[in-house]
Parts: sequence; C-alpha cells; structure tokens
Amino acid sequence: MALNPTAIYDLAEVVLGSVCAELDAAAGVVPGQPGCPQRSCVVPGPPAWDGCDGACDGLGSCGQLTVNVARIYPSTNFPAVDQTVLGLRGFTQPTTTAAEIVVILLRCTPTLDENGCPPPCEALDSSARILYTDMATVANTLTCCLPGTTPRGRRFVLGPSRVLGPDGGCVGVEQRVTVALAGCYTCTSQEPP
Repeated sequence: MALNPTAIYDLAEVVLGSVCAELDAAAGVVPGQPGCPQRSCVVPGPPAWDGCDGACDGLGSCGQLTVNVARIYPSTNFPAVDQTVLGLRGFTQPTTTAAEIVVILLRCTPTLDENGCPPPCEALDSSARILYTDMATVANTLTCCLPGTTPRGRRFVLGPSRVLGPDGGCVGVEQRVTVALAGCYTCTSQEPP
C-alpha cells in the first residue's frame, strides 16, 4: 500500500520529540539524571558517535539523541515481511508498510585518567544509573506514547534494548521499534510506453 511521501520522516520526528520530552521529564524526577541532550536529531543512517566531550555545543553538555530508520518493508501480516510477488494480474497489495525505527541515546561516561588509571567505582556507578534510567525511559516512551501519536493509534513491536559501548568516552542505549504504517496515498498512474 502506498504511503504519504513524508510518512516515514514524520514518524521519526514524532519519536524523537516524544523521547526528548520524556528524558526531560525523567530529569525532573530522578536526582542527577540529565535531560534530553542538546544534540538531538533525525539522522539519515546510523549516527556517528559525536557529542560525548561537550566541546562542540558551547554549553558543556554531552551526549546525543538520534533517530534513524533501519529499513522499511511490505507486510500483510504485521510484523512479518511479505514475500508476495508483486505486479502480477490480480495480485493484492500488502496492507501495511512496516518501518524499523532505531533510537540511539549516547551519554558521556568516565574513562581512564591522564595517568592511565581506571575511573573510580563511584563514577562508574553514577554512569550506570544514568544509562539504566535512560534505557527504561526510552522503552517506556515508546510503549506509552507511540500509540497516541495518531487518532486511531499505532500498531508496533518493541524490540530489545541494548547497551552500546562504552567506547571513546561514550556509552549509550539502542532501542528498536517496528511500526506499522497504513497506506492512504494515491499513486500517480502512468500508462506503460
């Protein structure tokens, strides 16, 4: 089924805004929890691990929140990939387009000091608390907020959360969610030559 040309980007933008708002809300409730990073954007593919030193934004904040689309595919029985051969006379188009959305939240984490010594356990504990709070916040946001982003609700499958890093002063969480997008766009038909 054909989609509105901006349906995928619009979904990514809604996910970004919802997650950012909930990260800010968590910061107001959990002492020491940072809110949404200043660097928050929809990106065209897997993000570069930027923003973990706080040097580029002029504010000293660190980390980044990105949303990207990993893949889209036709689905008649969501979330399964439809393998029907298209273009044959009398074929039925898949009823849904599925979009796999990837949310990646990176934060600064303690690293070796100038003498090559590991960070103290207290610093690692604080980083772990922030990371695990972020993990719960991102998953909760998608579970609770995503259904209300359209008048008729959204069908989706929440994938597993996974920890990224630590690497280069960054640690983070990746959360995938596959969302059913109903098609309602009319294709412009052209006669074959």
